[in-house]
Amino acid sequence: MTALIAQDVVRVLGGRRVLDGLSLTAAPGRRIGLIGENGCGKSTLLRVLAGVDEPDAGSVTRPADLGFLHQELPFEADATLASVLADALREARTDLAELERLGAELAALPDQHPSLPGLLAQYGQRLEQAEARDAWDADRRAALALEGLGLSALAPERTLGSLSGGQRGRLALAALLVRRPAAVLLDEPTNHLDDAAAAFLEAQLLSLPGAVVVASHDRAFLEAVCTDLVDLDPAADGPVRFGGGYLAYLSAKRAARERWERRWAEEQQEAERLRHSAGVTAHRVAPDRGRTDNEKMGYGHRAGRVQQQVSRRVRDASRRLAELERTRVAEPPVPLRFTPPAAEPDPGTAPGATPSPGPLVALHEVRVPGRLAPTTLELADGERLLVTGGNGTGKSTLLAVLAGRLAAAGGVRRRPGLTVGLLTQDTAFARPERTARDTYRLALGPEAAERVPLSTLGLLAAADLDRPVGALSVGQRRRLALALLVARPPRLLLLDEPTNHLSPLLCDELEEAIGAGGPGAVVLAGHDRWLRRRWRGRELALAGADVAER
Repeated sequence: MTALIAQDVVRVLGGRRVLDGLSLTAAPGRRIGLIGENGCGKSTLLRVLAGVDEPDAGSVTRPADLGFLHQELPFEADATLASVLADALREARTDLAELERLGAELAALPDQHPSLPGLLAQYGQRLEQAEARDAWDADRRAALALEGLGLSALAPERTLGSLSGGQRGRLALAALLVRRPAAVLLDEPTNHLDDAAAAFLEAQLLSLPGAVVVASHDRAFLEAVCTDLVDLDPAADGPVRFGGGYLAYLSAKRAARERWERRWAEEQQEAERLRHSAGVTAHRVAPDRGRTDNEKMGYGHRAGRVQQQVSRRVRDASRRLAELERTRVAEPPVPLRFTPPAAEPDPGTAPGATPSPGPLVALHEVRVPGRLAPTTLELADGERLLVTGGNGTGKSTLLAVLAGRLAAAGGVRRRPGLTVGLLTQDTAFARPERTARDTYRLALGPEAAERVPLSTLGLLAAADLDRPVGALSVGQRRRLALALLVARPPRLLLLDEPTNHLSPLLCDELEEAIGAGGPGAVVLAGHDRWLRRRWRGRELALAGADVAER
């Protein structure tokens, strides 16, 4: 077991330094999580560490036996599941076959044979390798991996071309776990995993003796697995490494934020004092005392000294103010919050109106054949509802029905004048040639867009604000759609997997914004384990044909 070491790595892509002199050491037994915004270099770093991509400068030292979870399996579409597993088991079976061969040769040699020391050394080396790979347990481990990742029902003769994208990703993960390499690199490994499969993966990674480096947005996974977190978001001193899991990282970031806010506030107070001193205070010299008779004779001379003193004070205050302006820290960004002034008023609570009775929306035995089982639901103003359930149970369908975008059988009643906003998983804009900034301004109106500038929300990078929305990624388009909802919240806000494509810290800010109360109701559908564990509102669990409420 040797360490995985990157030294002063530089990688330039499209004219931009994605990695700028980064150094990282992953020792055996350490499990390092890479976090940060999309585009900060997590996947690029993994590719460089794996040797799939070469750095423009710097060096990487890696164990010979290294496993990298690729996005796609390196097999043809007609390869079978059995052949993929056979390839994963090949190293372990080779170790066992070689041990058997060397053992037979050793048994056949007399005690003083000159070849004996060399054969013993070969046997010992192969034995250490087989023990590190747990070769004797490889076949059982393969069966457990298929079961733990939800693939045990697949026939061995199934071809890769007949599997879904999620199934192929889980098979690639199973093959890597079966191998048990000396170092493991993983890029978003919990994508396509349900709770049970994610828990199985976490247990497997905790049992590996070698180094693990993983890029992930999954906060529950980061907390369960990682011994260290590396934040790749741009910082003055480069990437920052935090000891511990996600909760320790949150605590450190919270303390850093408090120090930042305190320093900024102190510098603002000092700047205001120096401005006042340079403009007013420094010009005052004993303002409440008149000149005595003895002073009047030499006032002209003394007045010159006073003027020199005033000038010195003004220069000193101005110099200190200029130095402070040059070195002061930037203002801390405002956390993501839904904007109350832009919220649509409830028609039933206008001045002089009687508050609207009853729920914002009520469903009675609403169903969509093949997509949503009969569901009865009432949503009160200000309520928070989490909709959970496996794939295909109807979460997105329910949100579409609530939004009025999908016709359904059964009873649907909405409060008159109810404003509804829906964040879908696949976001499209009518004018893809418009820039993100223009799309935002035209959708909100100039006044609202000026009151809540898109650049202040932290949802899109500055370089993306003037790109056509059609050129943005799926995640970036969803962020723009979320920005529109944040800047002008509707009375009923519907969010479908809102934490997809968001950094962990931005997910935390969104959850705090949702839970902050205020007018309107929020319905959120999601798989995010961290969010579900910390949810404090009502929960609706869809189970295909059955619907259960807690």
